Amino acid sequence: MPQSTTVLENSFDKYIQLEENYGAHNYHPLPVVIEKGEGVFLWDVAGKKYFDFLSAYSAVNQGHCHPRITKAFVEQAHKLTLTSRAFYNNLLGKYEKYITAFFGYDKVLPMNTGVEAGETAIKLARKWGYVKKGIPENEAKIIFVAGNFWGRTLAAISSSTDPSSFSGFGPFMPGYVIIPYNDLEALENALKDKTVAGFMVEPIQGEAGVVVPSEGYLSKSFDLCKRNNVLYIADEVQTGLARTGKMLACDHENVKPDILILGKALSGGTMPVSAVLCNNHIMLNIKPGEHGSTYGGNPLACAVAMEALQVLLDEKLAENANELGKLLRDELKNLNSPLIADVRGKGLLNAIVIKNIPGKDAWSVCLKLAENGLLAKPTHGDIIRFAPPLNITKEQILECVEIIKNTLLSFE
Repeated sequence: MPQSTTVLENSFDKYIQLEENYGAHNYHPLPVVIEKGEGVFLWDVAGKKYFDFLSAYSAVNQGHCHPRITKAFVEQAHKLTLTSRAFYNNLLGKYEKYITAFFGYDKVLPMNTGVEAGETAIKLARKWGYVKKGIPENEAKIIFVAGNFWGRTLAAISSSTDPSSFSGFGPFMPGYVIIPYNDLEALENALKDKTVAGFMVEPIQGEAGVVVPSEGYLSKSFDLCKRNNVLYIADEVQTGLARTGKMLACDHENVKPDILILGKALSGGTMPVSAVLCNNHIMLNIKPGEHGSTYGGNPLACAVAMEALQVLLDEKLAENANELGKLLRDELKNLNSPLIADVRGKGLLNAIVIKNIPGKDAWSVCLKLAENGLLAKPTHGDIIRFAPPLNITKEQILECVEIIKNTLLSFE
């Protein structure tokens, strides 16, 4: 084991061992134990300060412990946190009016986690397919793309092409069609099936390694869906809420999805909050008792989500992500590092691909980055995502580029 790994593990051994002893072994974290966060920074239990270049998978776009969001959280927590949907509460309607106006839809269905929102979208599409499109009962299909990731439930992994997600967990959800990503011809062929109700897609594939489709893919795939009377479902749980330099990644191609899925940064990282937005002709096919959630739409989530969205607007975080994302990619490309095979991304959702060189894999690079004060996480073995909170400054981006540069140089 490299010396840097040993030092890190020894520093945090008691905390790591507790998780090893009493928690499920379904994650493989970097050996860093975080105690505090503020803005773009994290601190470990030993007091070391790091730049956060993961942002909890884009859940803290507004920065860690944003004072306005935490204030809204604390104030509401002192009043009322949960009633369930058995009763009305004084904030849900206000929040529903706010978020539907914010994104331009008739209705919202509030949920908690991103994967719950994904399943909600699929249920809505199926129901619409039966009620409005006239698909025969139990024959509705949803088209997905290879490389997608929207969670770990059985419904989610049934659409996965990653063996680490689906192996050993079958049987799988029927009614799914999987085609290649960024392939309009494959989509056009799949849409010939009149039992297709929806097409669910990430505008940029995050977990797959920040895979950006060709220019025009979103708008052309949307047009194909419209011509074939199929709902366009955009999974913007990770790409939405200013991350890619627009409020939604679909905005880069002026696409307004039929069903929009949001999560992660909808709470600024304070609690699980997700939402599914669509218009009446889709949403109102769901009747009382056909879908719900004990925690979905709770007063605490409503207060937090409104403030989290307003912070994105007031602090112009989409604009900042657009400007500084370009700077980051340019600076990374200018490094001309022999370890980097590719630099890609949009806004502040970016990735580098590490060349396949023995002893110089993405995990080793991330360990060294942590040692040098920057936290990032590899995906798919050779890809490192760089996605800092959107309130990062130009000076901080340049400081982080220097950390990345020195880290890569240490491997050459």
